[in-house]
Amino acid sequence: MSGRDRVTIVEVGPRDGLQNESRVLSTDDKVTLVNRLSEAGFRHIEVSSFVHPKWIPTLADADEVLARITRRPGVTYSALVPNERGLERALSARVDMVNVFMSASESHNRANINKSIVDTYAVLEPVVQGAKAAGLSVRGYVSTAFGCPYEGDVDVSQVVAVSERLLRMGVDELSIGDTIGVAVPTQVTAVVAALQSVLDVSKLALHFHDTRGTAIANIVAGLGSGVTVFDASVGGLGGCPYAPGAAGNVATEDVLYLFDKMGLDTGIERPFVDDVAAWLEERLEKPLPSHARAVRRGQSA
Repeated sequence: MSGRDRVTIVEVGPRDGLQNESRVLSTDDKVTLVNRLSEAGFRHIEVSSFVHPKWIPTLADADEVLARITRRPGVTYSALVPNERGLERALSARVDMVNVFMSASESHNRANINKSIVDTYAVLEPVVQGAKAAGLSVRGYVSTAFGCPYEGDVDVSQVVAVSERLLRMGVDELSIGDTIGVAVPTQVTAVVAALQSVLDVSKLALHFHDTRGTAIANIVAGLGSGVTVFDASVGGLGGCPYAPGAAGNVATEDVLYLFDKMGLDTGIERPFVDDVAAWLEERLEKPLPSHARAVRRGQSA
């Protein structure tokens, strides 16, 4: 890609970024975070999760956050939905998109969802069907697509099989995740090529964690394979509670720097996002791991 080609960043910080934080942001701060991200120009923000609060207590206020945010025209406000009860809450909260999730590896799926992969299909299918019946689009997350904390390498055929099953349910877009940050560019190229046997690349997004510092290189590999949608989290927040040792998501500011310097159009104001990350550091009372934040802290020292 070159010139002013358009790429999309899906901002997952308010959900994936905050779900594993020990310091819980207030509902007011969560609403402010989403509103500031909307003002920065994001067109898709994952706001929260309708997983039972017992499992993710940091996001127990999903209903209230979605009720109080200022909805901007053209912005998709989505949420994670695990089951039919979660779908009822999500529909009442007026989400624009339903996000479902599962793993490509059996062990992580059991740790994360407490079900086998086969049993998870039966839970997700009515969620997808219910969302579609309500006129909503559905995004499917496929975790541990490049490696599992319990099993190690994950065969690409398993990633394809899970993705194909979700597509048959009616999922509109698949986000393929490197949950523990083990992927390298050659692996990204191979997985994307394999997935193109079951879906058009326009339906594919990539979700990288930066555990080993390879996330930006992996995004470049994804671009080279024709992918134009990438997940990122402001400040580099995030990490799966069922993936021991997983570092945060790739930082939105770092991805924006990459795309801006490559001449790619995101429609997002990078200085606005830098300011949001600085504000988040104050609220969470800790430095955030993005490279952009490290540079700014060094400049202000």
